[in-house]
Amino acid sequence: MPDRPSPLVAATGVVLDTRGRVLVLTTPGRTDPELPGGAVHDTETPEEGLARVLREGLDLELPAGRLLAVDSRPPATTGTPGTPRPPGRSLIVHVHLVGPLPASRASTISFPVGATTEARWLPPEAACALLPAPVAPRLRAALAALHTGSFAHLVDGVPQPGSPAGLDPARRVALEHSGTLDPASHRASRPKAVTAASVLFTGSDGRILLVQPAYGRSDRWNLPGGGIDSDLGEIPRAAARREVHEELGLDLAPGRLLAVNWSHKPGRPARIRFLYDGGVLDAPTLARIRLDRAELLQWRTVTPAELPSLVKPALRRQITACLTARATGAGPLELHAGRP
Repeated sequence: MPDRPSPLVAATGVVLDTRGRVLVLTTPGRTDPELPGGAVHDTETPEEGLARVLREGLDLELPAGRLLAVDSRPPATTGTPGTPRPPGRSLIVHVHLVGPLPASRASTISFPVGATTEARWLPPEAACALLPAPVAPRLRAALAALHTGSFAHLVDGVPQPGSPAGLDPARRVALEHSGTLDPASHRASRPKAVTAASVLFTGSDGRILLVQPAYGRSDRWNLPGGGIDSDLGEIPRAAARREVHEELGLDLAPGRLLAVNWSHKPGRPARIRFLYDGGVLDAPTLARIRLDRAELLQWRTVTPAELPSLVKPALRRQITACLTARATGAGPLELHAGRP
């Protein structure tokens, strides 16, 4: 109805390369740099609108990835940088992940004939420092949602109470202590942790069983194991047995818990690993290993002296601590990044 204008819907892409840099566009005649994106047309969904903008404006045939944030802006009296709109219309912006683009693809971005737009790949903080308000806080909240595997709820670029991502930790604590968060918002805004279960197997010669993943960095070897399906009610011990069965084809009940490891990086969820004693595998048992090729490339047994060249330092410390706990009967150990 003419007297009840509908909101303008826009879609923005946080386009990343494999180095974690953000694509920022600068167009002569426009005051501020911007992220790729634009208004959604006709019956398009935000995902379809963003894919169209990427295709037409940057020659990128890429789908809109995971939804990272939604930002609602009240009616403005002037146009909005990057997404002009008539006065009196509110704006709803969907922010999606695009990429990461490999170097070969990131270097081939092109613009329509006659366009003078400049594309720059910037580190996240440099991009946030360059972009105008409220685009910069929108990007910052979207990146927080990306790193925590969560979602940001924004109004005018400001994360709202109960937003699962983007909410400043100090503000979250203040809201919790004030008692103003409802139970649902409290649960949504609390920090989350990623949990996993691993099993330490050795051969009869004392060599440690490692597996090479078919995903991520394949030059890093791991212990058998994987994520705990806690949303299905799975407990760590059951997850350890399931993962060993899926990865190696061996249905073996884990032994005692040797250690629990806690690790954390700023801006990321904490990671908790339960490490179980798998015992000693004799030659016939090792011969029965059948790998899940979708997850693992190969397996091998190594001496403790070979660990530094194969596994990350934090995992090496966990393995060393678990070998000690097994040999001495100590534990379960409480570890932080592999350190007691």
